[in-house]
Parts: sequence; structure tokens; C-alpha cells
Amino acid sequence: MSKASSIPGDWSVTENSNGMSQFDSSAGGSTVEPVEYSAPDVAKREQKAVTRSKFLVFFVLLLAVSGAAAATYLLTATEEQNDFEAAFAGLGSEVSTVARNKFDQIYDALDAFATIISSEVDADPNTSWPFVLVRHYALKSEKMAVLVGLTNPGIVFLPIVHEEDRERWGSFAFESAPVYYQESLAQEGDSRTVEELMNITVPFLYEHARDANGVVTGPIEIQRPGPILSFWQTHPLPEYPIEGLLPTCFDMLQFPEIASQLTTTNVTVKPSTTFVQFFDPSPTAKPGDVIVSSQIMQPIIENGKLVAVIIMIMPWIDYFQKLNVDGLTDTIAVIRSSCNIGIAAVGKKNELSYLINSTSATFLGQLDAHDPKYDDLVVSRVILDVDVDESDLPEGICVPTLTLDLYPTQELEASFQTTKPKLYTLVVVAIFFFTSLVFVLYDYFVGRRQRKFMARIKRQDQIVSNVFPAAIRDRLYDDEQKGSKQDNLLDPLGGGAGGAPLADLFLETTVVFADIAGFTAWSSAREPAQVFILLETIYGAFDKHAYRHNVFKVETVGDCYVAVAGLPEPDKEHAMAVCRFARDCVKTMKDTTLKLEVLLGPDTSELELRVGVHSGQVTAGVLRGERSRFQLFGDTMNTAARMESTSARNRIQVSQSTANLLLASGLSGWVAPRKSKIFVKGKGEMQTYWLKIKESKKWKSTKSKSDICTLSETVELSEGCSSGREDNDDLDLDDIEAMSKTERLVEWNVEVLSPLLQQVIASRGGDIVPIDSSLSKKEVTIGTGETVLEEFVPIIPLKRFDAAELSKRLNATSVDIGEEAKTQLRNYLSNVASMYQDNPFHNFEHASHVTASVKKLLTRIVKVDDGNGLRTSSDEIDLDDMAEHSYGITSDPLTQFSVVFSAIIHDLDHPGVPNAQLVKENTRNAQIFKKSVAEQNSVELAWSMLMAKEYEALRACIYHTEDDLRRFRQLVVNTVMATDIVDKELQALRKARWETAFAETSIQDASISSDDCKATIVIEHLIQASDVSHTMQHWHVYKSWNEKFFMECYAAYKAGRADSDPSKNWYKGEIGFFDFYVIPLAKKLHNCGVFGVSSHEYLNYAQSNRDEWAREGEGLVNEYLVKYEDMTTEQ
Repeated sequence: MSKASSIPGDWSVTENSNGMSQFDSSAGGSTVEPVEYSAPDVAKREQKAVTRSKFLVFFVLLLAVSGAAAATYLLTATEEQNDFEAAFAGLGSEVSTVARNKFDQIYDALDAFATIISSEVDADPNTSWPFVLVRHYALKSEKMAVLVGLTNPGIVFLPIVHEEDRERWGSFAFESAPVYYQESLAQEGDSRTVEELMNITVPFLYEHARDANGVVTGPIEIQRPGPILSFWQTHPLPEYPIEGLLPTCFDMLQFPEIASQLTTTNVTVKPSTTFVQFFDPSPTAKPGDVIVSSQIMQPIIENGKLVAVIIMIMPWIDYFQKLNVDGLTDTIAVIRSSCNIGIAAVGKKNELSYLINSTSATFLGQLDAHDPKYDDLVVSRVILDVDVDESDLPEGICVPTLTLDLYPTQELEASFQTTKPKLYTLVVVAIFFFTSLVFVLYDYFVGRRQRKFMARIKRQDQIVSNVFPAAIRDRLYDDEQKGSKQDNLLDPLGGGAGGAPLADLFLETTVVFADIAGFTAWSSAREPAQVFILLETIYGAFDKHAYRHNVFKVETVGDCYVAVAGLPEPDKEHAMAVCRFARDCVKTMKDTTLKLEVLLGPDTSELELRVGVHSGQVTAGVLRGERSRFQLFGDTMNTAARMESTSARNRIQVSQSTANLLLASGLSGWVAPRKSKIFVKGKGEMQTYWLKIKESKKWKSTKSKSDICTLSETVELSEGCSSGREDNDDLDLDDIEAMSKTERLVEWNVEVLSPLLQQVIASRGGDIVPIDSSLSKKEVTIGTGETVLEEFVPIIPLKRFDAAELSKRLNATSVDIGEEAKTQLRNYLSNVASMYQDNPFHNFEHASHVTASVKKLLTRIVKVDDGNGLRTSSDEIDLDDMAEHSYGITSDPLTQFSVVFSAIIHDLDHPGVPNAQLVKENTRNAQIFKKSVAEQNSVELAWSMLMAKEYEALRACIYHTEDDLRRFRQLVVNTVMATDIVDKELQALRKARWETAFAETSIQDASISSDDCKATIVIEHLIQASDVSHTMQHWHVYKSWNEKFFMECYAAYKAGRADSDPSKNWYKGEIGFFDFYVIPLAKKLHNCGVFGVSSHEYLNYAQSNRDEWAREGEGLVNEYLVKYEDMTTEQ
């Protein structure tokens, strides 16, 4: 028999009986030498085909060159544009940051100045408000101006003078003015005298008297009631009198913008700002030129009252000239105010535009002067945002926010444009590459066919190499090439009938069995995908160790890994190799489960490896037939399996024969005899040994690192070898090892909620809209009733299925919730975890266990099974039927998120005693909530924390409309309240609704759909089942949580917080709990028809655990009591 392999053309190559290559025509059966097949007709056909190919290639290349030239020009021009945009983005970011910092400096300096004035008043017992003279006012003002980098801004100190202080104020101001004038004149170098200034100073609080035409006729004393904002000390001193007088003692409240700004400052008790303008007094100014400034008002508070203000007049042109940003040129800066105040009140837009450079600025007007074509390049930054909740402000009061928008100009863009696009295009066109490209193209087509052929061969070889040891694989190939009948070993339909069996006896081998202890119980609480993630990760790591230590993986049976050393090639150190391999597997198991706990949830890190090793002879070979396999047989396999089953968690048990081999190799330090002999079925008592896990130099692998890294393509690179790719995991092993169990659970919950948040955002188009003021107000008012229980509703209206909306929905995996929101989610869950009390049962770990069950059941709701009628004959999912099948739960990701969220917080701050005890003790929460105390308290605490400002970005991901907020709140309330299974009134209501909904009776309220009623009930029963999911999982899971719950109840009894000893009725109570609550609940999960196979799984486990408890429960209760006494004795 000969084997044919494909080559290009209509020919195949074979080997003749002499081992010589020959060609075989696919059309005929004759064989000839290769040269005889160059017939003329064949050559002509091939030549024509080549000619046609050349013309085609030439045409394609011509098009390619044209396209390449155009692409080069576009790419180069685009690169210049990108450079320009990137440079401006970086420059704009720097300018906006400097601008914001400068504004912060100004506000901080004004606040410090106000503090200094207030401190000086407090320090002087002879001074009281408003009779304050700030000594050396000009010097202090100049220092502050230098500090903030402004050139001589106007800084005015204005005390508030109440009606009863007016007369005294006038006298005080007139008497104190000479001191203030003298200090200011000296500091400012003003040539005027004090007498000149006193001559134009009014000795009383005044305003301007005007005639019928509005012309000022002189000062008159203020007669109107109420406080006065008196102009007092200023720097610099006014150079020109106003209406012939200095403004000292002038009432500034005559100006409406000052009065409005003072009202804002008084209400907010924070600095405020507005725009003002003055005619430019400089000699070079043109008539009508104005200087636009910001008028910043800083309050001075005494005993909670506003007693004075400091006003700074900051010219914007001075502000921009002092930014001092290197490289800043030809940039438009637009200042925008959020309030219609100041100069904007006369009809101008609330905008100012400046053309700014590094050290100069030009005022362009009270408008937005940027070129609209640069709208997409805007760099925007809020440079002033007073932290005030506007919802608390009276009507008519506006606290402005100033935004700086930076835009490039055409001049700036032109500076980045060069001749490179044209030059590069000419270079591309000039390059002669047609010939080389033809050869490359030709080589590509020929090579591609060859690569496909080789890739298929490699894939086949990989499959065989994974199933059989290398030596066995080579023997199979050799037999096939020799024409042996054994080639049917690889034929899946061969049936194994032909040729001598491929089998051998290997006298010196060591077999290892490694079983995952606790896996069955762990997997009962997990989704199938999670089970396989665990096994693939762990077994993949074991495979790497097997390669490193020259150990062959035989098979995996369930969660048991079977491997052998010493075959098919003999290895004198087979026992040492297996022991090294087993040691590495135990260590890897610890590290891997610790890391996977973040992904797979609670209890994953508690999985451990139980290993057994035995040395002896085995029969090994290929078991032919369908899916041929390499297998081992013999007593050695049975004994190795017994070594594993009688071993201990996280221990490696070796038999006497393996220990003898290690001792004979001088490795007595590797093993320690087991204290007592073990009984092995069929063998009687056996002396076994524990393999020491501790690292030592002799543990090092016999393979060098270079050997390990020289892997075939069928094996992944081992640790320490360069793979050419980086690890993109967010958390490495060191990070996870440093975490506490609670921190790992927090990370797992983050990973559970994050995809749900992505689905929520995707369902509304992928937009994350910040919480606006109206929604923020609703957040404050929602849930403000007397108790949470009052918000409970029998039926929650859910979002209905919308096929059109679903067709537009984004893929959730493409949605990014953002680092800020994810950080807030992690911080929120960390705070939730910290608020759980250290109870044995009602703790954060149990909440995470409940969450895992909720996630599993929700997954089953949205999973399409072949048996639930949701797949059509074309294997497509009928989405309308799916939504109806789940009663609408699958239609709204917010519903799914809300239920999982509720599972996490449902026992928050649980005190470890039942509600009845809390009511009996008349605790503060019991006085507030009356019933369902713990559940209502959990909702109240979790909701209050979520509404904090620090979680605003997280809330924006959860909901963005008032309807979403209401539905989210209602789902949380109903879901958490459902966990109170002791409240008879609530239980009776749920039972009645179940019978009504699932008995197909009509619902009286026409506004409520039957699906909403069923969905509400399903959600409540889902959380109830998850809250007691340990009763519906593997026996070991149930026993563990049952013990924790007993310890919690018994501790409460011992502390005097329970009337009766729970141990007296615990056994019978659990049976009753199964019979009257757990099993009926599991049957309801089955009857509602939305949970698929999970409902069968939960019911089967519940019935099995009930029967097991009936047999073992009484003994377990006694064990619980002994453990409790032991724990209290140790404490």
C-alpha cells in the first residue's frame, strides 16, 4: 500500500515498490518518469494560463500603484493633520490646566486674605464689625496680586453696615480714612496728599442725588432702611474722583449687579463672580475701547453671618497675558458663563473671546469668535465651578460656572503644513517595484497552497501527539508507511479488527493519580462554563509540568488527572520525575485556585489536590476501535488509585514501592512514613508514606530551561520561557496572594456586576449620561417614606420586549463602563463588605454564595435550550418566544442587574439574630421598621450609600431616566423583602399571587400584565431559592453552611439573645424546613418553567440532602455542639 500526497497541478506523487518517486496522473492509471509529462498541449495550456496571469497581474499592479500613490498622499496629509491635532490637544490641555490652576490660586488667595482680616478683628478686643480698618491694606493687596500673578488688580474691602450702625460708621470711616490714605499713598508712590483726598471724602454713608434729567447733583445721606454695602478700603486708590468725590462710604448696593452678586454670596456663603466692563483709560486706547473683567466677591463670615466682602476686579486680558505657556500661539480662548448676569444682562452673550499667545492677548469681543470648522478640536475645561447644590438655592439665584474653550486658528494649522505629502507621493510613484511584486505575488500563491497542506498535516500530527506518546506515534507512522494493516488503528470506523495489537509490558513505571478534593460540591453551585474554566486552567498547568518532568499524561477521568513516567521510553528516575511532577501540581493547584477565586467566586480557593503515587509494572498500548486511545492496565493502576483515594487534602501519598525507589536513590529526606497503616481493598493493610512538599535543590527538573523552551507546537510554553506576548491580566498572583478572602470576593462581585452594567448601558444605546439636576432631585425624594416595607408592591411593571429596540442594541462586550465607574463599583462593594458583620452565617461570604446562585439561575433563564421550544427549525432563536418564556425578565438587563445587586446587599449589617428577637429587644431599627427589620435596614443602608456623591458615575451607568430609577428601586425593595421568609403576612401574599398567576386566572387591574405578575413572583422565588441555595446543592455544601448557621444561632442563645436552645430542635427543624419550604420552593422553580435543567438539579439536591440529613442529622448536631465547645474553650 502506498500513501499519496497532493502537489500543485493535476498530479500526485507516490512511492513505487522500489521506493522511488513516480508521478501518477489523476486521469489515467499509467506511470511514467516525470520528464515524460511535459507534453506540448499541456505546456501550451500552462503558457496561456501564465500569460493571462501576467496581464492580470500587470493590470492589478497598475491599479495598486495608483491606489498606493493616492493612499500615500492621503496618509501623509492625514499624518500632518493628526500631528496638528495632537499638538493642539496637548497644548490646549496644558493651557486649560494652567488656567484652572491660576483661577484656583486667585480664589485661594482671596480666601486667605479674608481669613487674615477676620483673624485681625478677632485678635483685637477693641474692634468689632463693621468698624474695621485693615492696616497696610495696600501692601497686603500688592502681595496677594504678586502671589496670583496679576498686574495691579482692583481689590476693594466693603463691610456691611446695618441701619443701627450708619451714624457711627460715617464718623468711624471719616476718622480712620487719613490713616488708610497715608499708608496707601506711601505704598503706591502716589504724589497726592492726605488733605487732598480728605477734601473729596464724604463723612457719611451716601448715594448720588440726581435731578429730573438723571444728572448727579451731589451726595445725599442714605435714608432707605436695611443694610448698606459701604465702599471702604481699596487698592489701588482711585486715580480720578467719581463725580468729584472718592467712593469712600458710597453705598455699592445702588448697582443692581452688585446687589445680585451680594445676594448670591450671602445665600451660598461661597465666593461668586460676574463679568464687568470699563472704558480703557490707557493713552493708546481708541474711543469706546473697553476692558472686560471678572468681578470676584469673597465673603467674610463672622459667627455664621456675612459681615463684609472683598471684591477683586480681574481684567481677563491681564489674566491671559500671565499664563506664560511655552509654545502658545494663535489660539482662540472663549470664556463662557453659565448664568445670565453681569454685562450679559444688557443683551450680550455670556461669552468673551481672546486671541492668546505666550505673553500677549487680544480682546476680540463679547462673542464666540472661533472658526466653526474647528468645533471638533475644542479643548474644554471648567476653570470655575463653585461646589453648590443649585437645587437648594432660592429662585432667581444663579451660581455661575466658567468654562474655558480653546480653539486653533487657520494660522496655527498652516504652521504644520509642509510639502511632504507631494514629495512622498512622487517617491512612491518613482519606485520601480513591479517586477519584484510579480515575483512576490507568484510566490504567495504557490506558497499559500503549500502552507495550507502543511498546516493540515501539522494539525493532524498535533491531534495524534496529544493522544499518544511520541514513541507510539512514531511506531504508528512507521507501520503505516511500511504498508502494515495496522493503519486502521486511526480509522474511526475500523472497529479495531486487524493486525497484532500495539501493546507492551513496561516493568519500571510510576503512576500518579491526582484528584481535586471538594470539586463535586463546588461544581454543584457553578455554571457548566465555570466548571470547565477551572478544569481547563488547572489541567493546562499540569500538562506544562508533565512536559517539563518527562511525564506522560494518560487521561483525565472527571476531576482526576492520571499520568505516568517510565514509558514508552525507559527512565531510571521515573519515581523521582513523578514526585517532582506531583509536588509542582500541588503548588500550582494552590496558586491557580487562589487566582481563579476572583473569576469563579466563593470557595474556589478552598479546592485542594489529593495525590496518590505507586510504582510497578503496567501493560500499556493502543486500545483500537472508535476514538483509539493509549491506555494503561494492571495492578499498579489500581494501587495508585487507592493511594489517591486514601490520601489527604493537599498531601501526596506514595506507596512502599515508590518510597523504596526514592530511598535507593539516596532521597530519604523526600518521604516520611505515615503514622498508621491504611487498609486497601484486596490488599489489606499497607504502609505508605507522605511525600514532603518543601522545596529543595534536588527537586529541580532534569530538563534545562533550553529543553523546556524547545517545545513542539503541540505544547504551550512553560513558565520562564519567552512567549512573545505580555500578560494582560489586571491582577497577578502576587496581588491576589496579598488579598484577604473578602477582597477576593469583592473582586469576584465586581466581575459579576460589570458585564451586567455593560448590558444595561448597551440596552440604551451605549450612552452613559451624567446624572442631571432633575434626576438628582428625584434620587433625593425616592424612597423617603416611613419604612422600606411600605414601598413593597405586589407586581412590578417591567420593561416590555421591543424587537426593534433590540435590533439596534449594541454588543455589550464593546461597551466600556469607564475606569471611574468601575473604581466606584469596586469601592462600593468594598464598603458593602465592610458593613457585613462578622457572623458565621449572615456574612459577606454567604451573600456572595447567594449571588453565585442568582447568577446561575439568571443564566439559565436567558439560556436557550433545545428542549424549551425557543429554537426554530433553522436553529435561530425566536426572541419574542424567549421574552414570553421568561415573562419579560430577559428583555431588560436592568432587571437582571437589580436582582444580582439585591443578592449582594440583602443581609447588609445583619446582627446575627432573627427579626423577632430584634423586635423583642426593641432595638433602634425595630422601633423604626416594626417588622422585616434586618431586610429593611439592609436596603436603607445600601441605598443611602449608593446615593452618595462619590458614586455618581456608577449610578449613571445603572439608570439615566426617572423611570429606570423607579424600576431599579422597586426591584431592589421587592427582591430584598422576599428574603424575609418568616413574615407570615408576606409569605401568604406571595403564595396567593403564585396561585393566581400560575393558575392562569385573570388579573383584575387592566394596567398590569400577566407577565409582570409572573415575573415578579419568579424574581422573588429566585432570590428565596438562592438565599437557601446551600440546601439545594451538594451535601458537603449544605452541611458546611448548615453548621455555620447553627453556630450563629447557638452563639445567640449563649449570649442570651434567644429564648430556646436551638440544638434541642435543630434536627427536626431542618427536616420540617425541607418538607415545608425548601422542597416546595424547588418544585415551584420547576413548575414556573423558566430555569431549564437548573430547576431539576435544585430539586434533586434538595430531596437528596433531606434524606441524608434524616440519616446523619442527629449525629451532626452533636458534632456541632462539640465544635462549639472546642471553639469557646480555645477563645
